[in-house]
Amino acid sequence: MEREPPHRSHGAAHPALDRVRRESRWWWLQARHARRVWRWALLAAAAVFVLLVLVRKPLADWFWDEPQIEQLLAEGDRALADGRLTAVDGSGARERYQAVLALDGDRPQARQGLARTGAAALQQSRERLQAGDLDGSAQALALARELQVPRAEADAVAQQLQARRRAGAGIGALLAQARNAFAAGRLDDGDSSALPLFQRVLALQPDYLPALEGREDALSDLLQQARAQAARGELATAAAILQRARQFDAGHSELPASQEALAQAVDQRLQQGQRALKRQQLETAADSFQAVLAVTSDDPTALRGREQTVQALLARSQKRADDFQFEAADKDAALAAGLGASQAAQQQLAQRLQRARQARQSLQQPGISAAQRERQLRDRLRQIDRAERAGQWISPPGHSAFDALREAQALAPRDSRVKAAAARLLPASRSCFDDNLRQNRVQAAGACLQAWQTLAPTAAGLPDARSRLAQRWLAIGSERLGRGDVEFAASAVEQVRRLQPDLAELAAFEDRLRHAGGHID
Repeated sequence: MEREPPHRSHGAAHPALDRVRRESRWWWLQARHARRVWRWALLAAAAVFVLLVLVRKPLADWFWDEPQIEQLLAEGDRALADGRLTAVDGSGARERYQAVLALDGDRPQARQGLARTGAAALQQSRERLQAGDLDGSAQALALARELQVPRAEADAVAQQLQARRRAGAGIGALLAQARNAFAAGRLDDGDSSALPLFQRVLALQPDYLPALEGREDALSDLLQQARAQAARGELATAAAILQRARQFDAGHSELPASQEALAQAVDQRLQQGQRALKRQQLETAADSFQAVLAVTSDDPTALRGREQTVQALLARSQKRADDFQFEAADKDAALAAGLGASQAAQQQLAQRLQRARQARQSLQQPGISAAQRERQLRDRLRQIDRAERAGQWISPPGHSAFDALREAQALAPRDSRVKAAAARLLPASRSCFDDNLRQNRVQAAGACLQAWQTLAPTAAGLPDARSRLAQRWLAIGSERLGRGDVEFAASAVEQVRRLQPDLAELAAFEDRLRHAGGHID
């Protein structure tokens, strides 16, 4: 029989002892586990301590600097938007962005802000240069270079600045010359006068305030001269001054008032011309209408008044020739030519003057007997009858009824037969005009009208007769133009212009003729 182990038998014999042993082992295991946990806890605490020692400065920097950086960036953006690019007190955009880089050298927003500040400095340099602030432009350019803007752009501004400085060296002398000329009253009478000199200064420096003010004052005086010239009726001079003033400064504040003064003077001169024409003060009327046309070349009233003056001068010249007042007649003829009398009218008048001179010479022939004078007179009266029956009122020259009448008047101006012939020719010329016009024989009607005008240059029915003939010429010319006869249409235009240049339908007909390829002088 085997023998039980001692402990078994002993444990069995002592169960309480076994329980104590088991409990003691459990507490030992718990104590061992606790010691192991404490060792790992101490090790972790040591590691955390070492980590804190190593990263305490970056963490502190992040915790304290990040809000400050954001504030500096915002202040830099505001300073840049306000144009405060740099400031001694550190409030400028450049200083704020540089402060950010001092705190965080890798902050991209700060570098971008400095680049924008440099570009703004370069633009500021250009603007100050344009405004004439050369020192300010140089300072802004220096800032732009410090902030490393593109070199080519900075060099371009630097060249402009240098050129402006060179030019500015002579600006002071030019300005002094301009002021001296202004003080002497030499406003615009050559390159050495005030306004051209002020303009030269402004060409170098457009916004130079002393030159702008000087030009303003000089233009005010010049425009005052223009208004004074207009008030005296010197319209062309006033208009020339206004045109010159506009070239210097089209926006001058006194230009509208000066232009209005000239317009009023033009109206007054036009009315003066019309009054003078009614009173047969033809020289005054001519001067007035010409003065208006020198300013407004297409004024219809002035054009019509000038044409009426021309016709009145031609009629008066003929009348004076008939009275053997040749010097006055020649003066009227020259004035009419200067006002634009047609070649046909001038030629007719020249023939009339020549006839009157021949008649005067015949009248002054010495040694002619009464019998000889009577024979010559009868011959002229028979010639009048033949020409009258042939309808040859003023042509051909030397053989017309009018030529014979003038010679008869020279021989015996008070003879009843001569007076009767003259009285008979006047209504005959009117009848001739009406008959030929009725038959659309405009060339013959024109010849009769010339005879009528010659015999009675101031007759009341002449203006209406000229208008009727002009309209008939235009109607026939329009018809012939429709059939392709451009040459006749051009001749019709010339006739209408001579008879009634202000005919309303003439402009439209001239346009038709141009489109058809016709030539109009």
